[in-house]
Amino acid sequence: MTIRFDENGLVPVILQDANSKKVLTLAYMNEESYNKTLETKETWLYSRSRQELWHKGATSGNTQQVVSITADCDQDALLVSVIPNGPACHTGAESCFHEPLVTGEQKATVEAISSLEKVIKERYVSRPEGAYTTYLFEKGVDKIGKKIGEEATEVVIAAKNNDAQELSMEAADLIYHLLVMLENQQVPFSDVLQILKTRAEK
Repeated sequence: MTIRFDENGLVPVILQDANSKKVLTLAYMNEESYNKTLETKETWLYSRSRQELWHKGATSGNTQQVVSITADCDQDALLVSVIPNGPACHTGAESCFHEPLVTGEQKATVEAISSLEKVIKERYVSRPEGAYTTYLFEKGVDKIGKKIGEEATEVVIAAKNNDAQELSMEAADLIYHLLVMLENQQVPFSDVLQILKTRAEK
């Protein structure tokens, strides 16, 4: 594949969180930064203002592990899927796109699971007193497993009762406890998503 750099030797790059699918930033690469990205498996970009290469996160520590690079149909724009090691924006925000101009009714997406996973990870480390998640971690796998079983049963009961609202609530409880179990066993949710992706491709 031949990338079509513009007259300034640049190609626009959309950086996207590989797990949550959130767009992190829009930046640019030249041929050298593209090749360094391929070589190091971390994001290298070209700063138009400074007119120099920069290794994303080299100063802040918020590096980005590259998972995949995809070109658009005209080969003149790239989508770089990354696993970020911290916020992408220099303001400390997770994404550079955090200033809404037009808003409307929004539905929750899989990003909500990613956000919940981050909270659970923080709870695993900090163990705040009185928090239910702390209680589950302290009780361990048997208690968490029991809760998963209980919530799974309640999901089935809600479905049998044809109660859509109750089913949604019980399914949310089940997913929460499943995420707690995964964190307790140090299994990232991205591993689960990868298995689902592989199965779907078959």
